[in-house]
Amino acid sequence: MKSISTDNRPEGDNPTETPGGARGGATALQPVLSLFLAWAMVLLISSRTFASTGSVGVILADSRGEFLHEENPDTPFVPASTLKILTSLLALHHLGENHRFPTEIFLDGSDNLIVKGYGDPMLTSEAIQKMAERLAGSLKKKGVNKIGSIVVDDTYFQHGITIPGTGTTSNPYDAPVGAFCANFNTVLFAMAKSRYISAEPQTPLLPFVLDRIKASGLGRGRVILSDKESRTYAGRLLKFFLEKNGITITHGVTRGRVGKEDQLMERFFSSHTVEEDIQNLLLFSNNFMANQLLLACGAKVFSPPATLEKGVRLLNKFAGETLNLKGIVIKEGSGLSRENRITPRQMLTILMAFKPHRSLMKIDGNEFYKTGTMNGIRCRAGFFETKDGKACPFVIMVNTPGRGYDDIRQKLQTMITKM
Repeated sequence: MKSISTDNRPEGDNPTETPGGARGGATALQPVLSLFLAWAMVLLISSRTFASTGSVGVILADSRGEFLHEENPDTPFVPASTLKILTSLLALHHLGENHRFPTEIFLDGSDNLIVKGYGDPMLTSEAIQKMAERLAGSLKKKGVNKIGSIVVDDTYFQHGITIPGTGTTSNPYDAPVGAFCANFNTVLFAMAKSRYISAEPQTPLLPFVLDRIKASGLGRGRVILSDKESRTYAGRLLKFFLEKNGITITHGVTRGRVGKEDQLMERFFSSHTVEEDIQNLLLFSNNFMANQLLLACGAKVFSPPATLEKGVRLLNKFAGETLNLKGIVIKEGSGLSRENRITPRQMLTILMAFKPHRSLMKIDGNEFYKTGTMNGIRCRAGFFETKDGKACPFVIMVNTPGRGYDDIRQKLQTMITKM
């Protein structure tokens, strides 16, 4: 996915030019008068409380982070998916915006291929197909046209990681995480001429997936892989594409780990940078990607295997030491857990740190934003861009149904347009 270009217009106060020469008097006062009237309108609107309950938190700030309006700024709220902004900052800080996740392939003495994953959140069928094409060429140059097994080494992540807030539904946000996963551990399917087909032509329907689809009884939808299935799914896709490229595989796909004597054949790097990963996870609010990044950061700083505890510890450390956020409560990296707690003031601090990267967020007119929605919860955080190019951060946290989320957002927009 092509990254949205960054707006490099300078921030901060832009001094109004004073008319020179004989031009003065009332004409010279017009810019000052207009600014005064606009500011008076902002004060008038902001003096009207948006909600009279602690279940709503609101902040609108100027481009320097100074409050223009605030309501319950220090009350902790469930942030839902707006937490992904903080996780994105963590990935930018510890992995770097230009980092590309690697996948390594080894050949052992018995002509088995060992594939080691490192948590690439954007490993797709297309990427595995290209991987297989290149790998098949390398094998044939070595005179190898037949291999024994494909062995998946997913030990870079601890096995069986459970993300707080996930369940056992067929919703994509319940997909498991892992070190070597493909297609976000989901398979999209449809039906054509009374037979099941992949809804994504680049992704084959492997036999075990087809069995799952038939068992669902649905005509179209999405299969979420179990933790056990997800640990070999990417390896099975690699087997499928290698066979299409003329490599015979005499055995199936198993799990194991790289041995000391195994020969590194290929090191593949993701076609997406971390910055592009973040743009995708913010655009589609992808919980799988957010937690993959969280876990990868934890493994990098505290050594593998990645665990939820390491990722959460690092995110709390980053929030406390780098952003100086005290009392923040984080249970995972996507916002799925209802035990996460952030105040509007803390979210404002997060936004100010994310300001140089705001072009990675969803854009609607003059608004850069990330939403967060759960049952009974609606949150929104981002930036309104003013007519003169300043980015003014805002936070809306509504943790009670029917508390005027849309009305609050509209009033904040009105305040910005009057500036």
